[in-house]
Amino acid sequence: MALPNPFSGTKRKKTEIDALLVLNALPDPLIVIDDDGYICMTNPAGEEFFGLSAKMLMRMTVEEIVPFDSPLLGLVEQVRTLGDCVSEYSVDLGTPKTGVKNVNLQVSLMYGTSNVVVQIEERTIAAKMDRQLTHRGAARSVTAMAIMLAHEVKNPLSGIRGSAQLLEMNASDADRALTRLICDETDRICALVDRMEAFSDDRPIDRDAVNIHEVLEHVRRVAEAGFGRNITFRENYDPSLPFVYGNRDQLVQVLLNLVKNAAEATPEDSGEITLSTAYRHGIRLAVPGAKDKVQLPLEVGIQDNGPGIPEEIMPHIFDPFVTTKTGGSGLGLALVAKIVGDHGGIVEFDTSGEGGKALIRLPVYYINKTDTE
Repeated sequence: MALPNPFSGTKRKKTEIDALLVLNALPDPLIVIDDDGYICMTNPAGEEFFGLSAKMLMRMTVEEIVPFDSPLLGLVEQVRTLGDCVSEYSVDLGTPKTGVKNVNLQVSLMYGTSNVVVQIEERTIAAKMDRQLTHRGAARSVTAMAIMLAHEVKNPLSGIRGSAQLLEMNASDADRALTRLICDETDRICALVDRMEAFSDDRPIDRDAVNIHEVLEHVRRVAEAGFGRNITFRENYDPSLPFVYGNRDQLVQVLLNLVKNAAEATPEDSGEITLSTAYRHGIRLAVPGAKDKVQLPLEVGIQDNGPGIPEEIMPHIFDPFVTTKTGGSGLGLALVAKIVGDHGGIVEFDTSGEGGKALIRLPVYYINKTDTE
């Protein structure tokens, strides 16, 4: 026996949809280019991307808003010629007002016309969501190795050092130099293992309200008294920034590591480091260990005027033992990724501008907050 259909006899209500409202609701920038190369339509995301109002954009040709050698121009011409849809991934799209941004492009011919539709997907947010998982995996990948090294390497090293000290007591001056070398090298290896042991510490961190500007000022003073005494420090702070939900000592360790890396990358005679803070609305990411997406609106930046990070190592910059420094261990940034991850935040490097720029995104402290992340 068939059950009665409760919807039988009812007529579906017709919903009127305004296509322009749908277009304006799209989060990705979109522009339409006519036969003469003029922009004849854009959405609010397009205005924000190009840094110009819709009225201004619709008075300009596409050649006026991107450089003459921009790959976008070639894709538009290809679509006009072949009448097909073309997608291009990881394209460096430069504009005079906004600089170079890494984007995905989808260019297609508007049906029934010769107008070309260009949809732009900024890769920044997607890349953050991918890299945050990679950074945590990179830090965790050395945890087991750190535990093993701590037990299996430090014990025999202590025996080697002790034996060298005994030999040094009855050695000649020439041999004493060799025993001293043995002691120095075993101390260096022990120090390296001690640094790796930090990865095996998986205890919950004690967190509270932290004024990130006080942390930055402390780090700047330490740097100016030591490795950064010949560097000019500049500050670009948002004074209205709320407290960070974090551990002050660990945040000092993270920022000191990043500032030291920046200092080593700057020119010897004209080094500059800019410390910045900002509040970014709408940054919500899925962080491992959290049930819901976490808001990470607090941004801390450390930018130098050095040569920047080589493109080939960018995907592995937070992996252990990856370094561009001669004699470096490659553990500093892996430890930074672990500590920031323990705070429920993310860390990345922005290569869109000159020099190198490290960006940390952290959660806000709330009065009734409990450590549930």
